[in-house]
Amino acid sequence: MANNPMPGKNSQFRTIIKRSSIVVAALAVLYALLAYVLLPAVWTHNEHQPGLAGRPMFTLTRQGIPGDPINVGFVGDREDIVLAMDKIGWFAANKVTLRSSAEIIGSVLLHRAYQAAPVSALYYDGRPEDLAYEKPEDGSADRRHHVRLWRILDAGLEGRPLWIGASTFDRGVGLSRYTGQVTHHIAPQIDQERDFLINDLKIGGMAETQYMVTGIGSTLIGHNGEGDLYQTDGEIWILQLVLKGNKRTEPPLVLDEPTLVQAKNTIWNALMDVVGQ
Repeated sequence: MANNPMPGKNSQFRTIIKRSSIVVAALAVLYALLAYVLLPAVWTHNEHQPGLAGRPMFTLTRQGIPGDPINVGFVGDREDIVLAMDKIGWFAANKVTLRSSAEIIGSVLLHRAYQAAPVSALYYDGRPEDLAYEKPEDGSADRRHHVRLWRILDAGLEGRPLWIGASTFDRGVGLSRYTGQVTHHIAPQIDQERDFLINDLKIGGMAETQYMVTGIGSTLIGHNGEGDLYQTDGEIWILQLVLKGNKRTEPPLVLDEPTLVQAKNTIWNALMDVVGQ
């Protein structure tokens, strides 16, 4: 009978796997206690924008299926958003027409640029997005950063209009798992996409203040209207934009979130680091 040439290494490997499993389980239990027991009982943190309290924090497809979750927000007039997005190199999406649909198909198949490719409509408060922006990753419309935005308050806590949005990354074109239609599929780590857009605006000097409010809640195995998996800490990052695109030379003021929320997010990030390995 052949001897195992590396019994020590196999034992070491099993020990590492066992310890990793224990760490993941401990993080998951601690996170569940914070996210589903302590936080809801102690603080749903909408103190920076009380007008958001009690509102749904997800979009709907045309068929009424829950779509992408809300994960970003802007404070400012429509002009402030238009100027800010233009200055950081994001493109306003064209409307969906026969021509634009043909162009996006050509862009994907022939791998040619279409920087203003249309996005499919999602709905909030019974209406499609008021604005949609995108930033292609490799030239074509196949892979792109994008965000849909809805104006929901004429005046938030700052006395300026408040917009909320869903920011995700299109990783490629395929068929919807629910409708069978040709569509884009999103990457699951939507927090990374939220942070990508927020950082673009901050680096571009377009943000005065940044803060966090409660969104859809922590979600590990969520699915959007196309059946795509997503994971999120469930928070919304909101930026108060500069007026009329006047670039800010200093970093934005970042308002603190409650201590329990900070603890929850720290544990979530640790859990995501382990899950992503």
